[in-house]
Amino acid sequence: MSYDGPATSFVPDDDALYGPVSDWQTDFDHADPVYNANTWQIWKQLREQCPVAHTDRYGGAWLPVTHADVQEIAHDTTTFSNRGPLVLRGAGDADPVELADALNLTPLTSDPPYHRDSKRPMLPYFSPKRVAAMEDEIRAACIRLLDDIGDAEFFDAADRYAQHIPTIVTCQLLGFPIEDAEQLRRWTKQQFEDINQPPDERAARMGEMFAYLARSIAEHREHPQEDLTTFLIESEYHGEPFSDERIIHNMSLLMVAGIDTTWSSIGSSLWHLATHPEHLARMVAEPQRWPDAIEEFLRLYAPVTMARKVNKDTELHGCPVKANDWMLLPFPAANVDPTVWDRPEEFVLDRPSNPHFAFGLGVHRCLGSNLARLEMRVGLEEFVRRFPQFTLDEGTPMRWSVGQIRGPKLVPLRIVKDATG
Repeated sequence: MSYDGPATSFVPDDDALYGPVSDWQTDFDHADPVYNANTWQIWKQLREQCPVAHTDRYGGAWLPVTHADVQEIAHDTTTFSNRGPLVLRGAGDADPVELADALNLTPLTSDPPYHRDSKRPMLPYFSPKRVAAMEDEIRAACIRLLDDIGDAEFFDAADRYAQHIPTIVTCQLLGFPIEDAEQLRRWTKQQFEDINQPPDERAARMGEMFAYLARSIAEHREHPQEDLTTFLIESEYHGEPFSDERIIHNMSLLMVAGIDTTWSSIGSSLWHLATHPEHLARMVAEPQRWPDAIEEFLRLYAPVTMARKVNKDTELHGCPVKANDWMLLPFPAANVDPTVWDRPEEFVLDRPSNPHFAFGLGVHRCLGSNLARLEMRVGLEEFVRRFPQFTLDEGTPMRWSVGQIRGPKLVPLRIVKDATG
């Protein structure tokens, strides 16, 4: 069954900072509420007209939408630096940042040769074996969330379910009190959804989060636990213990990079199943196919568009790209490029090969991909086991996120009761 992208009928709750987009080829804005609700249509138009869009917004930014361009740029860490992964209001006017060791507090913001040393200490904590050991805890958390939903016929699966899974898991991972999960959810939403808020307001909220993390580090130093915070405290960088600053930045990275991305993937998958009853019925009948389904959901609804800062003047398809411009990398666009994928806009459970870019590629491929897959699989398995029949509540408008993490902000579901229920 063909799928033509998210519904274009939605209720925007944010205005684009620079006003509505006049032309996606020359004036795109990833923070325009129209964008995430219509990405497939916009990317298709750009591929046909100009595969590299440009905008003067945010101090100058580029948007390549083909599989080949995204792959080439992601691997070129010399020309395109990871020091600017998020395109934010006010950030485009900053002077070029010199690549120095002080910059590389986390794997996300570091470039080779620093990147390997900043990423290596955390690799063991996200190994397949260590992540697999978390399954029972994650499943128990999902079951508790479903018990809280109970016999509700109508509910928002984003707010009541998807958004809670990674926040609870992150609390468990970092050794935070579970009752603080709601606070993590609020900080995550602010970081990714309020990208057009004044920089001083964003900085104030970031300061609030950093103060919380500093308190947690102090508590863990006094009372070590079997968790990632203690693991970071005991880690080293170039033979020296991690500084509190490095620990805070890595904890922050794990929070903001692992929460919204995962809940967006779970929410998109639930939305898809609600709007494609034939796929829901198949997953009910063939639960052993969940690993394949997860890969196809990740390809079809990859949530992350990362950004790079251009280190030096260059060209892309003859376009003069200037040093310090932003270069957005829409991995989701690469995942539906028709020159690479057969039936790119369809959910194909039996796809023979699925080398998608949902977790990025190259040296910056997502550190937590094993954990994200596990959270998705367990979360969807338990939801469909509890609610084998559900549809979209057509009486509630659909809403999609704003910014570089794409996913539904609202997943209004109606649970279908069987004849005996």
